[in-house]
Amino acid sequence: MSNNNSSVGASSKARVGPSQPSETSFKRKRGVFQKDLQHMMYGFGDDPNPLPETVALVEDIVVEYVTDMVHKAQDIASKRGKLLTEDFLFLIRKDLPKLNRCTELLSMNEELKQARKAFDVDEEKLASAE
Repeated sequence: MSNNNSSVGASSKARVGPSQPSETSFKRKRGVFQKDLQHMMYGFGDDPNPLPETVALVEDIVVEYVTDMVHKAQDIASKRGKLLTEDFLFLIRKDLPKLNRCTELLSMNEELKQARKAFDVDEEKLASAE
């Protein structure tokens, strides 16, 4: 029975391998997101100073996820020739918590842009009035 389990594990690992770039074709600078991830992990209930190995593992998972999403979005956008935010929203359309959070962040970003724009206009009016 253990032979079946080990063969299943080996076959699942074999499927993961080809989708990932080889070490020689892609070198990533590790630790770029270390501080941000430590803060996020603490915010989600981890220790204020998590183990470096844990942070490195989470970073690997996050970078792999984001890279995979970007590749999928590029495949969708290749027909149009332009990568848009909607391509990412299309990819997560069935994951409602992610979709809702993304639309919330996008609308908040738009509000911030409008506020900055209004602030810059007001500042220019004040400068020209003096």
